[in-house]
Amino acid sequence: MTTKNDPAMQDLKPTVWIGKQGCTEATIDEITAQLKKRKVIKVKWLQNTEVDPEAVAEAACAALVGVRGKTMILAQRGKPTKK
Repeated sequence: MTTKNDPAMQDLKPTVWIGKQGCTEATIDEITAQLKKRKVIKVKWLQNTEVDPEAVAEAACAALVGVRGKTMILAQRGKPTKK
């Protein structure tokens, strides 16, 4: 598992961009699909867009590795348990 301070995180290119519509269902679907292919992805969003990284991670069933400015790192996590 990678950590927040892992230098490889800086080399990771953003693969998902959140636009002015904010985080839509299609965005969550894309994040989920990319996490199935890769273990870690980088998500960026526009300066004037409000995004809650924790909510995005929860909706995508992903682990929030870190947030820096308008960029977040998400990683795969185990299957969620039903409450």
